[in-house]
Amino acid sequence: MSEQATRAAKKAAKTPAAKAAKTAASPVDAAAKGRAGKAATSTSKAPAAKSAPARRPAAQAGAKQVAAAKAAPPAKATRAKASTAKPAKKAGSRSATAAVLEAKSRADRAAAAPPAPGGDAKALQLDAHRMVKLDTELTTDQGIGVEDTDNTLRAGPRGPSLLEDFHFREKIMRFDHERIPERVVHARGSGAHGYFQPYDTALAEYTAARFLTDPGTRTPVFVRFSTVQGSRGSTDTPRDVRGFAVKFYTDQGNFDLVGNNMPVFFIQDGIKFPDVVHAVKPEPHHEMPQAASAHDTFWDFVTLQPETMHHVIWLMSDRAIPRSFRTMQGFGVHTFRLVAADGTRTFVKFHWTPVAGVHSLVWDEAQKISGKDPDFNRRDLWESIEAGLYPEYELGVQIIAESDEFAFDDIDLLDSTKLVPEEVVPVVPVGRMVLDRNPDNFFAETEQVAFCVQNIVPGIDFTDDPLLQARLFSYLDTQLTRLGGPNFAQIPINRPLAPVRNHQQDGFHQDDIPVGQANYHPNSLGGGCPVVPGAGGGAFVHTPEHVDGIKERKRSETFSDHYRQATLFWNSMAAWEKEHIVAAYRFELGKVAHRHIRERMVEHLNNIDHQLAVAVAAGIGVPAPKPGRPNHGRMSPALSQASMPGSTGVVGRKVAVLVADGVEGASVESIQAALAEDGAVVELLGLVDGAVTTAAGDALPVTRAMNTVASVLYDAVVVADGEAAVEQLVNDGYAVHFVAEAYKHAKPLAVLGVGDRLVQAARLPVFEASDRITAPASKPSAGALDGVVFLAAGADADDTFLTELTTAIAAHRHYDRPVDGIAA
Repeated sequence: MSEQATRAAKKAAKTPAAKAAKTAASPVDAAAKGRAGKAATSTSKAPAAKSAPARRPAAQAGAKQVAAAKAAPPAKATRAKASTAKPAKKAGSRSATAAVLEAKSRADRAAAAPPAPGGDAKALQLDAHRMVKLDTELTTDQGIGVEDTDNTLRAGPRGPSLLEDFHFREKIMRFDHERIPERVVHARGSGAHGYFQPYDTALAEYTAARFLTDPGTRTPVFVRFSTVQGSRGSTDTPRDVRGFAVKFYTDQGNFDLVGNNMPVFFIQDGIKFPDVVHAVKPEPHHEMPQAASAHDTFWDFVTLQPETMHHVIWLMSDRAIPRSFRTMQGFGVHTFRLVAADGTRTFVKFHWTPVAGVHSLVWDEAQKISGKDPDFNRRDLWESIEAGLYPEYELGVQIIAESDEFAFDDIDLLDSTKLVPEEVVPVVPVGRMVLDRNPDNFFAETEQVAFCVQNIVPGIDFTDDPLLQARLFSYLDTQLTRLGGPNFAQIPINRPLAPVRNHQQDGFHQDDIPVGQANYHPNSLGGGCPVVPGAGGGAFVHTPEHVDGIKERKRSETFSDHYRQATLFWNSMAAWEKEHIVAAYRFELGKVAHRHIRERMVEHLNNIDHQLAVAVAAGIGVPAPKPGRPNHGRMSPALSQASMPGSTGVVGRKVAVLVADGVEGASVESIQAALAEDGAVVELLGLVDGAVTTAAGDALPVTRAMNTVASVLYDAVVVADGEAAVEQLVNDGYAVHFVAEAYKHAKPLAVLGVGDRLVQAARLPVFEASDRITAPASKPSAGALDGVVFLAAGADADDTFLTELTTAIAAHRHYDRPVDGIAA
């Protein structure tokens, strides 16, 4: 089958009926019926299922809640201990049983709603604009058939080209003008289509937005994930904020929830936005560095602008290097309002939580991925959707009564550098978003999509957050240059599903053909149409609000604290997260040439936590500060990634199996089948491409040659059994490094039979130091066996082994290992 025919077949498979059939046999359901089901039988006691979330958000975040939260003794941000029935499990791992039960609970919530139409409405609208080239003939833009597109029209075979060659001139002109201005920030992005569906009608009490309250309808969405700092051609894995923008094509018009993967931002007032962007972008005198905050201008700015401190510590955390778009949260950042049908208003904050859990890379790994595969996150999103492993996110809301606006003594709801801890105001799940279709054309959809914060629908409204107010202007304004004029809403990816009727006219790229004589309001020549529907006709109504104040350039005193929430974040981190934060500060500040900037930053850190400041100072060559303001001791465990392992088990995880000639094929094929059954993506890596010969003499196809990839592109590694195979792997430096690097990056490692010789050659601390090269010992280093699973030589990969392996992979990383001495 040709590539075009294959593409056509894939498009046919994306019809509503085909997708419904695919959803009925989702990878999570398959996992529930497969390996995870066996895991349940081998566990001494199944963890309790996650209870269904409350369906009625209570606007009760008053002073009593705040006081109770502060009075409660701070909980330790530690990871839950694993079941003792499973050997070699790390703190924070979740059994396959728990993952299945949570997946079932989530599936039950989704299934509670009747079959919902509407999710494919945007795809059907886009059909009219798709250009299918299969079985067609080449033409010019004017529809004129082309005789020859390989040679210009010339006066003789060696003569001059002729100006009358209109096909040549058109072809070159179009090529010369293919590029449009890239976004100033969020230039590098990846997109996907999908749908949103609320769980029930619980939010109807708070909002007139039907897409949030009608569980019988799926609202089409387009989502764009992005990095902030780098250009369109930069890497996917810098230390950076990630954009998480969702365009809902609702029946009341488009709603754009334009957020990030962090719940706070650097600045409080939008007038500082040009400054923070100029500071973090490549420095103007030499245009370096690309997609990096580790340089003088950024740190000079933030050390002179203390309001940035909370967001900067998020930037130094693992949240800034997500494993994939499938495993990162999203936040609306600002406080918005929900408006009920009767006009009652309630404050709301929006949260997206991936059902696959919140997982990140480690910094060494992220840097290496930038070289090995700069499209790492983009590729992961695309391949997951093509494979039917659809990314899914749960939408949650924090509901706060307007009467409680001032109930928080250290949080102003209009300050975008602050968050409201979930322990104070719970996040209530209200619906789910599934991404189930890749764009047909990157430029036409992902690049031309225009998100505007101003795009809201009846039932949602703004607040006076000064950063939000600035974005209302900026996002609309930037489209005029980037997309060539005011008609960008007519571009197919931006066009609403709701009817558009108004008197806006003309301008560049006007695609519609208005009919009639009257192009103004009011009119009688056009029957008074379009009629203004008014408040009673479903129109958007700006809710009445009394505004009073002196005209002045001044910030509220309630915006003045810049350290307490940064301290809250630091206190809430697990030990390994704190280690990564310290290392990140040391790396970034170590790139700063001006010593006084380093010293200034350490003083700020001293206002967050003294031990943090001391640890960072020790790594960047500046004096340790004297103790500063005391740490308030409060925590919010929900801020730690350790609290969000996810509920999808190994679905979508990439596993590398190292093989060579002489491999024991039976155990490899057994593991490959079991992991694939649970939704993992398993690749066999050989020393060369093609196939290897097993110990039994059979041909075993490999996915690719090992030297075309690297361990950083996988979530787990399996070392195969087989005397001859392991002998070759031990003598291949790339294979030895592959295992050592994966172990150092805290990834799960399965060692089959004599494959332990490769582990010994990598000098991993899973053996006693004196015995590493000779034989396994009974006293490995503390934590060294976390996430490492062994299978005895010649043994079958039975359910017990496979359960241990899937449990280790589902835990994502095992950070308690002693890895400082590993050369990788």
